[in-house]
Amino acid sequence: MSETRLTDLPLYLRRLGFDTPPAPTLATLRQLQQRHTAEFTFENLATITGAPVLIDLASVEQKILHAGRGGYCYELNHLFFALLQTLGFDVRGISARVVMNQPEGSWTARTHRLTLVTLDDVRYITDVGFGGMVPTAPLMLDCEATQTTPHEPFRIEQQADGYMLRAKVAGEWRAMYLFDLQRQEDIDYTVGNWYVSTHPESPFANRLMVARTGEGWRKTLNNGSFALHRMGAESERRELTDVDELIALLTEEFGLRVPVQPQLRGVLAQIIRPA
Repeated sequence: MSETRLTDLPLYLRRLGFDTPPAPTLATLRQLQQRHTAEFTFENLATITGAPVLIDLASVEQKILHAGRGGYCYELNHLFFALLQTLGFDVRGISARVVMNQPEGSWTARTHRLTLVTLDDVRYITDVGFGGMVPTAPLMLDCEATQTTPHEPFRIEQQADGYMLRAKVAGEWRAMYLFDLQRQEDIDYTVGNWYVSTHPESPFANRLMVARTGEGWRKTLNNGSFALHRMGAESERRELTDVDELIALLTEEFGLRVPVQPQLRGVLAQIIRPA
């Protein structure tokens, strides 16, 4: 993988609550992952308009750190990978096949970026770009026991073809994604990103998906359906039917600086009021 270099590390760290670079420890990794999923929103406003999604580090940094936007796995996990690498963590970029909401045993394309971190000879996966079910803590790889996070419990099952990540949702262990440890290069992510952002059958090209976490809650937006999920409580839901209301929600609930574009307004109107 080509060398990555952040251009504004102090700003990035301040956004995550650090005045100086923290040591590359497990405690630091836990703090970084929890804070990252709370500070930087998962969103795909670009792909629903057909705009290109640039995933080189400079473009990602500009969009997320300076333009008030979020992103999806190829952006968020690239930025986080660069941060971990800069701080001195032993990291490897890997990829996964998302099987969430698919029939058990489904075999999907490699369309999700995540990171393998090795600390004191112990391997973990870390992921800040998995939307409404993003793990909010690093997960030990070589452990099939239930692992707690600030949100749902997760577990990793070793399988013949790699590993399966599951989360316990509503009392049920649901499959999230299947992954292995094959090193991924920039070109692998470029191919995956091209499919995710442009293929007619990609959900990212056809559906608005926004998510953010916080202390004891998750917020999600699926087209015009907004939900606030509180851990251990009933979810609060509402439907949005007005574009201005939707843009206000993206700003107020998800902290996004929404681009003022007539094309985006038209797409949002179509999403919440389909023909």
